[in-house]
Formats: sequence, structure tokens, C-alpha cells
Amino acid sequence: MSGRARLALCAWVATLTTACTLLPLVQPASWIFRAAFLLAVQTGVGMVTRRVPLARPLTVAVQALVTLALLTVIFAREYAVAGLVPGPQAFAHFADLLQQGGKDIGRYAIPAPLTDGIKLMVVGGVLAIGLLVDALAVTFRTAAPAGLPLLALYSVAAGLSDGGADWVSFLVAAAGYLVLLLAEGRDRVSQWGRVFSGVSRTWGGESGALAPVHTGRRIGVVALGIALVAPLGLPAMDGGLLGTGGTGVGAGTGGGGTISAVNPLVSLRDSLNGGDESPVLTLRTESKDVSGLYLRIVSLDAFDGTTWKPAKREITAVPEGGFPTPPGLGPEVRRTEFATTVRASEAYEQDWLPMPYPPSRVRLGGDWRYEPEGMSVVGDHGQDTRGLTYRVSGLDVQPTAKQLASAPAPPAAVTKEFTKLPGSLPEVVSSTAQRVTRGAANPYEQAVMLQEYFADTGGFKYDTEVRVGSGSQGIARFLRDKEGFCVHFSFAMAAMARSLGIPARVAVGFAPGTPQADGTVWVSLKDAHAWPELYFEGVGWTRFEPTPSRGTTPGYTLPDTPGSTLPDPAGPSDAASAAPSAAPSRSGGCTVQQRRLDGGCPTESAQAVLASGDDGPTGWMVLLWVLGGLATTALPLAPMLWRLRTRTVRLGAHGRSAQGAVAHTLAVWQELTDTAWDVGIAPEESRTPRGAAARIVRLGHLDGDAAASVHRVAGAVEQVLYAPRPQPTPGLADDVRRAVAGLSAATSRGTRLRAVFAPRSAVRVMWATSVWWADVKCRAAATRPALRGAGRQRG
Repeated sequence: MSGRARLALCAWVATLTTACTLLPLVQPASWIFRAAFLLAVQTGVGMVTRRVPLARPLTVAVQALVTLALLTVIFAREYAVAGLVPGPQAFAHFADLLQQGGKDIGRYAIPAPLTDGIKLMVVGGVLAIGLLVDALAVTFRTAAPAGLPLLALYSVAAGLSDGGADWVSFLVAAAGYLVLLLAEGRDRVSQWGRVFSGVSRTWGGESGALAPVHTGRRIGVVALGIALVAPLGLPAMDGGLLGTGGTGVGAGTGGGGTISAVNPLVSLRDSLNGGDESPVLTLRTESKDVSGLYLRIVSLDAFDGTTWKPAKREITAVPEGGFPTPPGLGPEVRRTEFATTVRASEAYEQDWLPMPYPPSRVRLGGDWRYEPEGMSVVGDHGQDTRGLTYRVSGLDVQPTAKQLASAPAPPAAVTKEFTKLPGSLPEVVSSTAQRVTRGAANPYEQAVMLQEYFADTGGFKYDTEVRVGSGSQGIARFLRDKEGFCVHFSFAMAAMARSLGIPARVAVGFAPGTPQADGTVWVSLKDAHAWPELYFEGVGWTRFEPTPSRGTTPGYTLPDTPGSTLPDPAGPSDAASAAPSAAPSRSGGCTVQQRRLDGGCPTESAQAVLASGDDGPTGWMVLLWVLGGLATTALPLAPMLWRLRTRTVRLGAHGRSAQGAVAHTLAVWQELTDTAWDVGIAPEESRTPRGAAARIVRLGHLDGDAAASVHRVAGAVEQVLYAPRPQPTPGLADDVRRAVAGLSAATSRGTRLRAVFAPRSAVRVMWATSVWWADVKCRAAATRPALRGAGRQRG
């Protein structure tokens, strides 16, 4: 097998091993076999065209055309001319599949189902990366830059995976890349032999030069080890290009899977800032009190100190006979079932189904799944709400204040999961919660006091133009400034409830919409809302409304006695009235009546979202980032710094003895040959110093003083190597400086810049490391028999 063919095979292996890092992301994994076959065809086409031979750009173009034809046969045969040649319809079909694949990636959790869109994206992506790797490594004979597309492919897997086997994936991908580098090194060495080292690496003995293949292996092992260990010393980066929220619905045949939703607060923010008051949902409901008709989309139950987000949950088929009893709801609590018909507009595209909470049953068409913990329904395999009409039945749960006040302790599992708080949460959150709820007799009274604190007594203002910061100090700053909108109020109350030991989460959906004359209710994007839900055993997850002038205050939290802020526990709570109040809101903000009757209130600013502020990291994190940034900046400059330091040492002062003169002469010769190597004149070990000097003068286009200086240095080297009594030659350092100036003047600007910032001779650092390691192993091997012999004598 020729060197080119071997290199092409290694490029195929490198691409395929890196593509294997995508296997955990998609199920089933059968796509990898198709990708391997198509990649082999693509590689074979490249091998044939290079043997013709064709020009390099034509070789890449032929491979690209064959790849496109293969993808057309597999994904768009019915839209192609003669089932092979792609036309406008085929390209339109490709665009539709890619668009659908992008949506599927946003919907499904890991592992995602192998839909047609996702299949095209992974198979086509692997082929595109394979084409780049083959073109760079084989066609253009530059294997090192071929690591960039491989890195891009690996980054996709690393960015989307859960992190459980990232190091295994990295080892697999890195091994493929190292194989590619080794193959290219073999191919180059087979053409021009080993690198000229100037002199023997062991004085007075046989050459210590190692075979480049061994050197390459050791360099690869060292680099791989550094890549695995170095990140452990750098500060971690949360989030990134793909965010921290995860993705949509899990895979499955319809009966199960997992789900971890994209943080819907992004959609909430966009909805609130859209300013569009046209209805996205039209409701016709049997409920007699539409003022309390909240439509919940999803619950956020994981809190990391910065934001709330959904946890990963198991999903099942939507129950046909109705949903089970809501978690924690006992038979003694009064409830009324009502039905609501919901019609979504064509402009409303949502994976999650807006429903009253708790729902009891739903009738709808399409591919939907059910998440039992949050009692949510979510689209599967690309299903969304656009243009959907469905009928959902919900429960109007009407607990009394007494039932809530006398609720027993929640189950240990509920308390453990829904009272978690990160250690980075500021102390002011829990201390404020303790202060506000001082004197409360039970968790219910604590919850009511928290609601009243935010909605009425705490002096908070509903402000749509506020910037309160992010990070662990975001809630603390909100409690200090007392300005924000629904996200801030719900986040803060849920966190404070958890600090008191009350299970809490945040719900995202729509506040009650606007009643119309025909009996329907219009819900627009301006009704998007977030509110806290607290858990009480016997009642279940219970809505609270801490946001001033948004939504409606639950009847079971309203005071029944004048002068008291707490409901009368002795009697049932009245539901909030649907009639508008004649008295102005004490919060001083935008009232519900203003929002519905006077054309709406100002929309929330995107700057008000909790996760978009300006609160920075702590001091030690800043220090780590600075050190990491300096290290990252210095790493690319390391070859240049090494060469500057080496040049200074080689051309500097030296000892006056004979041994000092010999060492200085060999050092300046090494500097001369390394400088010539840096500008593109590779050394040849087989040449004598005089022949090497003549080659440098010829290829470096030197004349005059520069050429004479090169020959003088070469003569001095031959004198110290072969003369019985070597004598020092003065002025060698100046000769090398003149020769370096001549080489620099005779090369282009690009070559000079490369010689400065990426000198080829910097590889000597790796060679020196290899020699040192080989010496260590030899000493260890020599010591081992002696140790065994000493052990036998003691025995």
C-alpha cells in the first residue's frame, strides 16, 4: 500500500473514531454503519482521483459531488432526477429535513430518536468532516490542521453529552487523530529520512537519535496526557454555546423515555418583550371563575443558585382514561372538575401543552407524551401546538385555610428533592425569610407571610425596566432593591420557602386571559407569567401569587378578618372574585383591571430577567480566570519564547577553556542550522558541515558577508570536530547574526512571521524530552536486575 493510500485510510479511521463520540446522543446507533460505509466510498473516490492524478481542488470537488449524490440517494431519491442527480426539489427537501432536524434537537433529550432530520444531520455532518479531514491530511498533505474539523465534531458530542463518559470519548477521538499524525510522519520520513540534528546527541559514543516514529508516539502520549490533566487545574465554565437547560423530549417508541426541557424562561422573556397582544390561545371554558384560570406549561424544580430550570424526568404515554390523582391531593379536599377547549393559533409553536393545573384528562390528536411528576404533556417527534385544538379537563382545588394550616409533614422524598438549595445562596435569603415569617405557627402561615411580604407589606415595586444582576447575588440584590417582575418574585419566594423547609418550585405559563363578549377568553403573549408552587401534604402543589398586580391572589390566602393578614383557619376560604375591585391596588403598580381594560401595561424588559444582569464572579474566581487567560495566551507563544531564550544562550558568553570553545562552536552552528530550518531549509543529517553550509547559502539565496559568515562557522565546526587539538575561533556569534540577518532579508514576510511565532526547530524540546525519558527507562532497566539479585541474596 502506498503512503498516500495508507494516509487516506488513517484519515478514514480518525473521522470514524471521532464520529463514535456521537453514539450516546442518538438511538438507535445504526446510523454509524451507514456513515462508515459512505465515508469509505468518499475516501475511495479520493484515492482513485489522486492516482489519476487530478489537480487538488478537482479531487476535493469530485469527492464533494459523489458525497452529495450518495446523500441524495439515501434521503431525497424521490425528489432527484433519475433518483441520483439532485435538483431544486431535492435541495428543498434537504432544507426541510435540516430544519426539522434542528427542531428535533431542540425537543429531544439524550439519547434522541433517529428521526430523518437528525439522521441527515449526523450522517451528513460526519461526511462533511470526513471530506475536510481527507482534503487537509491527504490531498494537501497537512495532517495537523485536520485536527480542527475533528475537534469541531468532538465538541458537538462533548457539548451535548451528560458528561458521564467524556474522557472515554476524548481518548477515542484523540487516538484516531494521533494515528493520522503518525501516518503522515511515516510518509514524510520515508521520503527524506531522519531530521538532521547537527551533532551526535551523545558525546563520544554512538548517536542517540531516536526514530521519528518513536518520537511521534511519545509526543502524542505527552500531549494527550496534558490535554486530560490540564483542564483539572483550570476554573470550570458553566453553560456555553448550548446553555445549561438541556433539550426537549426523550426518545422512545411511545411508551417512555426521559425529558429535560430547555429552560422556558427564555421563551417567557421573549414573549413578555414581544409587545404582541393578539391572542395565541382562545379558550372556551366551563369554569365559573376565569380570573383564576392559570394555564401552566411546565414546572421548574431544579435550582442552582442562579436560575430555576426543569429537572430531567421520565415520560410515558398520555393516559387514555384520565390522569391519576395529583401528587399529595387527599380525598377530603374539595374539588370541582371543569372542561376547557383550547385553540392555539398558527403563530403559537410550543412543545409543551398549556393546561390548567392540576389536569384530570386531555383529548388531543398528535404525538404527545405525559410527564407524571409535573403532570405536563409535551410533544414528541416534532409535535407542537401550532394550530392545535384540544379539550382538557382540570380540577378547581378548593382547600380551606384550616386544611393547609394542619397539613402533615411532606414525605421525606418530596422534602429532600424540593428543598435543595445551593451553598452559594447568600445568607440574606434565609435570614430575610426567617425575619418575615417570625411568629408563624406552621408552614402555611409562613407561605402566606412570604406572599404578603412581596405583594403588599414589603414595599416591592413591579418594574419592567429593572436590572437586578445575575449569579448567586441576583436574589440578594432583588431583595435589596425591591424592584422586579414575575420571574424575580417567583424565584425569590420559592428560594425563601425552601430555606424554611417548605417544598417549592416555580411554574411557568400564562396568567388569566381577557374575557370576550362571545364567552371566550383570549390569552396573549403578554399574559406570560411565572409563579411559585408550594407543596402541602393532603393538598398537593398549591399556587401562590407574590407578584404585585399580576394574576389573582388565591382565595385560600386572603384574610377573612379585618386587620389580619392571615386567613381564618377556622373557616373555608372563598375563591377570589372575578369582579374587579373598586379600590386601587396598594402595590402602586399595574393593576389587573388596567392590564385588561386600559390596553395593557408596559412590557417587561429583557434586561429584567434574573439571568441577564451584571453581577460578577468572586475575587478568587477572577484570579483563576486571569491566570487561566495568561496561560492560554502564553501557550501559543511558548515556541517563540523558547527560541529567543535558546538563541540568547547559544550566542552568549562561553568558557575560555578548550572544552568551552568546542561547546560554543557547536552551539552557534546549531543556532545557524535551526534558524535556516525555521525559514524552511530543513537540515539533512547526511551532509558534512561544509556541505550543509553550501546548501544553506544556496537555498537561502545568501551572498557577500552573509555567505562568508556561514562558511566560516562551518569551517570552525569541522575544526573542532576533526582537528587533534581544537582551537577557538573568535567572532562566530557575530557571523551567525549576519547569516540570520541575510536569511531573514531573503524570505517573505509570511515566512519571517512563521519563523518567529511558530519556529520549526522548537520540536527539539520534544526530542530532548524523549531522550531524557529513554535515559530514565534505560537506568530503570539497568537497576532492576541488581535489585532482584539483592533480593535473592537476602532470601
